Amino acid sequence: MSGCPVTRGAPLAHELRTPGVYPDAVRRRYRAVEDPAEVREVLRRADDFAPTNALSYAVPLTPDSLRALARVGFALPPVLASATGPAHLAVRRVVAGCFSPARVRAQEPTVRTLTRAACDRVRGPLAAGATVDLATEVAAHVPPTIMERLTGVGAPPRDRLTAWGRRSLELFWGWPDAERQLVLARSAADFYVWLREAVSDAAAAEDGNLVAALAEAGVEQRQIRSLAYFLTIAGQETTTMLLQTVLATALHQGAWEAAGRSERAAGEVVRDVLATASSVPTWRREVVADTEVGGRAYAAGEELVLHLSGVGLAGDPGLAFGHGVHRCLGAGLAEREAQLVLHETARALPDLQPAEAELSWSHLLSFQHVDRVLARSPRGMP
Repeated sequence: MSGCPVTRGAPLAHELRTPGVYPDAVRRRYRAVEDPAEVREVLRRADDFAPTNALSYAVPLTPDSLRALARVGFALPPVLASATGPAHLAVRRVVAGCFSPARVRAQEPTVRTLTRAACDRVRGPLAAGATVDLATEVAAHVPPTIMERLTGVGAPPRDRLTAWGRRSLELFWGWPDAERQLVLARSAADFYVWLREAVSDAAAAEDGNLVAALAEAGVEQRQIRSLAYFLTIAGQETTTMLLQTVLATALHQGAWEAAGRSERAAGEVVRDVLATASSVPTWRREVVADTEVGGRAYAAGEELVLHLSGVGLAGDPGLAFGHGVHRCLGAGLAEREAQLVLHETARALPDLQPAEAELSWSHLLSFQHVDRVLARSPRGMP
């Protein structure tokens, strides 16, 4: 992610006071909430701690960037993660139907098939001594297809999807300078134009897709576009990021062989990553009125960053997907998808070894990922 800080080595604890990760302007703007019990209480009390800033820009955008967005009518009104009240719950019920446990289980054979096919494609290069990036060759191939199958809504070509998704994450949760902002805003505008047409086509379809269901439930087109914008990012890019970190963790921490032998062992790696290095390590809330949590006072208007994953949350993977009425609807899907991708990859390519000593990480305010997962086979080495 160009323009974002990169830290080499193990993921950080993501404390806002950590120099070199968050710029001073960001650390001054937000107050960190790190205790898991307090984080859960804040998320539970949606009336006292509003999600209105959950999807807002981490830093103000320049006039040029705002104009680039305005030219295409870019608008993302509150609809799910940033909304509250009956309207939020109505939309949530519709979306939840796409991610029911039964529907998630039905995708398992496809996850396995896609993963095995990706492994087959890299087997030859590995045998020839090549270094392979599991992030692009394996992790990136599964989430888009599964999301399409669950929602019935098509996705853009993979290269455009990745570029649009990661640039949107940087625009909303990064701290790009003026020049970089304009690049990101133009990318977001292109994504929005494509999305506007895709939502319109899906709403008119008769195949029972998510967009059509939302329209039938009375959700306005502009709100559906807002939901689709972030669902595309959250449902595909953040899951891909999680897969990358899971694969890298198993490779670099000596869990690869065990993960290939057992789905249970693979699941343990996934839960460890969710607890300590999730792709969504923090989330935001805004204090509605003066209140108190755990003996700490909070003033109306304060903006909070809640820690969902990190060193202090080891052994507590459940918080990685949030808590309460805004808990991630795709939690079960993401965790199971990561478990299966790791297990099938490690089983298909059991002799893989890391091809670099240290991992390179990219960090945003609420997102993080391993930049690449370079691996090689000792049998293919000269």
